[in-house]
Amino acid sequence: MKLNGKTVLVTGASRGIGKGIAQKLAKEGANIAFTYVSSVEKANAFEAELIASGVKAKGYQSNAADFSEAEKLVDEIVKEFGSLDVLVNNAGITKDTLLMRMSEQQWDDVLDTNLKSAFAMTKAAMKPMMKAKAGSIINITSIVGIVGGAGQANYAASKAGMIGLTKSVAKEIGSRNIRCNAIAPGFIETEMTEVLGDDIKQEWIKTIPLKRGGKPEDVANCVLFLACDDSAYISGQTINVCGGMVM
Repeated sequence: MKLNGKTVLVTGASRGIGKGIAQKLAKEGANIAFTYVSSVEKANAFEAELIASGVKAKGYQSNAADFSEAEKLVDEIVKEFGSLDVLVNNAGITKDTLLMRMSEQQWDDVLDTNLKSAFAMTKAAMKPMMKAKAGSIINITSIVGIVGGAGQANYAASKAGMIGLTKSVAKEIGSRNIRCNAIAPGFIETEMTEVLGDDIKQEWIKTIPLKRGGKPEDVANCVLFLACDDSAYISGQTINVCGGMVM
């Protein structure tokens, strides 16, 4: 197994893409720490599911955008698991509306959850990784951060910021044998997209050369590649997982 004995932290993993990532990495032998904000029942059930699969796992109710909470979280994980080898910054929200109607609160909420959390968690995780002289940091951005999206100025700005953060971190800590990469998913079918009507989904699919929506596992497979030694010479890159929607 490619991640046997490694400790992975996935933020926002009680559902959707984050849950798929945690499940995939657990199948490859990784011990899983994950964060959630409010879904206590879902998080407890997911923790039990991961443990039943044969790995060590623990969910932490934590606001990743809070700098002091991020530091405390990483300290607790290192104490509990013994190391932190891979960080997946997946936590994210949307509050879509046209810019002319967007409130300051809607802007701040999305930038804090999506971008500030990646900063706080990366800064906290760097310490044990630098001590170990090894690690992989993976930021889950979006193709919207590359091409933009009408009604998504806050979301696009946060995801574009994650790409810039990725490149800068890769340059800063590459000499310590720590890699940092980003993954930009396209239209991925999750609980969030289930509320969309079939007509809207079909319009999306028309724009995708592979003519289907992605699955959380499609993103998780790419995360696995960047988390393990198969990608040992890849850093500072953004990989689009979008079925060819963006080239």
